[in-house]
Amino acid sequence: MNFALDDQQRLLISTVRSFIKTELAPFEDEIEKTGILRPQLAQSVHAKAKALGLYAMNIPEKFGGGGLSALDQMLVEEQFGYTTDILIRRAFGNVYEMLLECRETQIGRWLLPAVTGDRTASIAITEPGAGSDAAGIKTRAIRDGTGWRLTGTKHFISDGEFSDFFLVTAVTDPALGSKGISMFLVDKGLIGFSIGRDQPMMGVRGTSHVELVFDDVPLEAVALLGGEGMGLKLALSTLGRVRLAQVGARAVGKATHVLKQTVAYANERKQFGQSLGQFQMVQQMLADSVIEINCARLLLHRAAFELDQGRDGRDHIAMVKVNAAETLGRVVDRAVQIFGGMGFCKDLPIERYYRDARIYRIFDGASEIHRHTIARNTLKTGDALFDIEA
Repeated sequence: MNFALDDQQRLLISTVRSFIKTELAPFEDEIEKTGILRPQLAQSVHAKAKALGLYAMNIPEKFGGGGLSALDQMLVEEQFGYTTDILIRRAFGNVYEMLLECRETQIGRWLLPAVTGDRTASIAITEPGAGSDAAGIKTRAIRDGTGWRLTGTKHFISDGEFSDFFLVTAVTDPALGSKGISMFLVDKGLIGFSIGRDQPMMGVRGTSHVELVFDDVPLEAVALLGGEGMGLKLALSTLGRVRLAQVGARAVGKATHVLKQTVAYANERKQFGQSLGQFQMVQQMLADSVIEINCARLLLHRAAFELDQGRDGRDHIAMVKVNAAETLGRVVDRAVQIFGGMGFCKDLPIERYYRDARIYRIFDGASEIHRHTIARNTLKTGDALFDIEA
């Protein structure tokens, strides 16, 4: 068991961290104030990241991606937690692994353009009546000759205003329940497809979260991804990697970023003739944050190890999702407390981190849903999830 990073991993982390510091971080305040990422800036950061080979690092090399292992991907995703969501999307891409199910003409039409960044995709699963219950969707796809007709509504679709196409779950056979859900590649601009309102959010400024409306949208036969009835399986397998990377790893990175600033402030800020860091109550908050970040990172790396061994890993991913998200919440809350009034003030980014952190306990499955999954599987399997010899 070796916890040391090798030279290649250190170089990868250093490269990504330096890129974020010099090319992305300077624009965070602008995005927070305006709520948008200027198109010219989006193009610029995309081009610079791509030139360094930092785009679509989770996709195999044979398709033009970085070909990183799950563990190396998590090391990179942790660094992504140091900056703003919309900048991550434009600079490093948001290429979902389920696109690897593309076959024949689908590869050139959807997969490869997504890997190069010429086309951008969003996953469209969530509906007004189906959030954590992904199998409860109502959107329907009905056969129409050789193709399909798509009808329904999705919401909270991240980056939906910017995306060129969508990975959409729809019921194709209601009689089969969850096995009657399929996945479709749906291009923006099709007849009957409209983008609804951008739903305002408490945090993650700059990233759109839109409604999608499908009113009898005609789809070609080639739009079906992975075969009929495979939709929920594809969605859940991809969402597992998304939870691990975009929630677990980024939560660890964001917590680390916040704690660094908190430690610096505790050393610099003077009260009653001594630095804040000399007060025992502040020391306890700092110590708890250090302990919890390290625990969350170890859980994250264990889950990535499971994936790299070819195992399912979903229970470990669920544990990471809960632990990392809630660790981030506690670390940022302590930061606000240590910064005091300045932590509640928009002059410093701590207030923004506090707002951004809250969604981590909700998106990609609320903490309560994942706790239910962990408990249910523990009751089935006994000590397999917590005994080192199991």
